[in-house]
Amino acid sequence: MPLKGKKILLGITGGIAAYKMCNFVRLLVKAGAEVKVIMTPSAARLVSPLTLSVLSNNEVVINMFPESVNTENIETINAGTWHIKYGLWADVFIIAPATANSIAKIACGISDNFLLSTVLACRCPVYFAPTMDVDMYNKPVTQENIKKLQNRGYKIIEPVYGELASGLFGMGKMAEPEIMFEEIKKFFLKKKDLEGKKILITAGPTVEPLDSVRYISNYSSGKMGFEIARAAFERGAEVTLISGPTKLTSNTGIKKIDVKTSEEMFNAVKSNLKNKNAVIMSAAVSDFRPVKVFDKKIKKEDKDFSLNIAFERTTDILNYAGKNKKNFFLIGFALETDNGIENAKKKLKEKNLDLIVLNNPKDDGAGFNTDTNIVTLIDKKNFLKLPKMSKYDVGNAILDYYLKESR
Repeated sequence: MPLKGKKILLGITGGIAAYKMCNFVRLLVKAGAEVKVIMTPSAARLVSPLTLSVLSNNEVVINMFPESVNTENIETINAGTWHIKYGLWADVFIIAPATANSIAKIACGISDNFLLSTVLACRCPVYFAPTMDVDMYNKPVTQENIKKLQNRGYKIIEPVYGELASGLFGMGKMAEPEIMFEEIKKFFLKKKDLEGKKILITAGPTVEPLDSVRYISNYSSGKMGFEIARAAFERGAEVTLISGPTKLTSNTGIKKIDVKTSEEMFNAVKSNLKNKNAVIMSAAVSDFRPVKVFDKKIKKEDKDFSLNIAFERTTDILNYAGKNKKNFFLIGFALETDNGIENAKKKLKEKNLDLIVLNNPKDDGAGFNTDTNIVTLIDKKNFLKLPKMSKYDVGNAILDYYLKESR
């Protein structure tokens, strides 16, 4: 049973379809899942928290803080951190029904209740099942908010056409509990396809020191590599993530190795190549480093001061991996602004890659610091240009390719 022992967090917002969540919880529990429920105060006026607590066999949480605070009870004092604990606990978080108001708030990063705070704190995949009247659903601002969520890697269980609470007919009716149940089952079934695989991923920039306070680097945020790692981990792989300095956090369970310089990244890759099924090199490694690193801050001597810096090449990590490829599938990235296909194919051959992922930072929605990317997958025979999608979905597309070609 794909749901047996899985931890499912259900967030219920104030849509009339909240009453259907009783049946949804029953289906999940019957399938062997452990279910915890969070409700907004509005939702608690539409369906009984007590009913959902009985069906889920867990306490239902509504408010950020308890009604009364017992200063002698550490659990009560720490109630303000429960959203973090819930966010880390869940294997998947589904918000159903998801109202236009809650969708808009989440799209803007607002967290003014327990449910919304948990969305920001969670590390697991998040599903939304929108529900609202047809005119609310069709408004451009609502569609823009839904698209924002999709671009950030959130999954949407599309509403259907039908009779709405207002008596009108149109799009906006929440998908039935049975449909949502099947979507959650599909998620966990998909997770199994990388079980037993060991995958090494590099991410982020490297930094090359110039003096005691300055360094040379690039604009990489690490988002692409971290999203590949998240996708691989969620699909059951044993993931090793080697990352340069970023502000990102990885899933609990991923082996993360932090490095700074290109030489540190090279040594980490070299030490972790053994017994890997796939190696995905998405890091933006510095190509050059200063020949001399000053042990103190370089000072301006006068207004005519100038500084000439000599550079040397860094170790070509991707080239090393290609020359030492033994029983693993090697994937590299090419960031190109001109002659992209031609340059990527050349790199594919020279580095002995099985696949290269091409993207152009000039494309709207691609490149550094974006939540989306536009890539072309290129192998020795074919190339496939993908539409703009979230970096998480790009990560899954890369993993899908690897599974197909490695069988």
